Amino acid sequence: MFYRPEDGHGLPHNPFNAIVTPRPIGWIATRDADGSENLAPYSFFNAVAYVPPQVMFASTSAKPDRERGKDTVSNILATEVFCVNIVEYAARDAMNVTSGQYGRETDEFALADIKRTACETIDCSRVAEAPASLECKLTKIVELDGEANFAVFGEVTGVHMRDDCLVDGLFDVTTFQPLARLGYQDYTHVTDAFSLKRPEG
Repeated sequence: MFYRPEDGHGLPHNPFNAIVTPRPIGWIATRDADGSENLAPYSFFNAVAYVPPQVMFASTSAKPDRERGKDTVSNILATEVFCVNIVEYAARDAMNVTSGQYGRETDEFALADIKRTACETIDCSRVAEAPASLECKLTKIVELDGEANFAVFGEVTGVHMRDDCLVDGLFDVTTFQPLARLGYQDYTHVTDAFSLKRPEG
């Protein structure tokens, strides 16, 4: 099968995000200028550079009570910081609760009964029991083609790792089984890992 996105695919559901999988989930915590907080998952998320360490996520829809994008993007525009929390398999239901499109006054930490704690390098909360959290300062927001598509880039200024996830000096993802997004309404989680040595030269 071949299709041009502009012509449609003719399938019951869009296969695009089922092809680009699995995708890590960035559980993004933000704080607005008025102090209200937001927590939302984004599966268009990844690390993009080592030195300095940088991450990105993309927001791909709008809200009627915001001028630009979702609450997350609006909050970052106001405060220029955000915290990326890694989602473990055990937190899948709480993460799913926070994926709803709620009014800007909704605090998803409270809604999903998620314990929060203060970040160290930025003025923002983070998910207290997350396997890892990345405190970030905004570097740029790129407006992409299409309606309300924004790619947000940030420099990591602080890294939290849960002690039980460190095994022999390595951050071992199998200890918490990170959640990943597949297509449609499907997810998966990492239960094992293997190593490959790069060719020399």
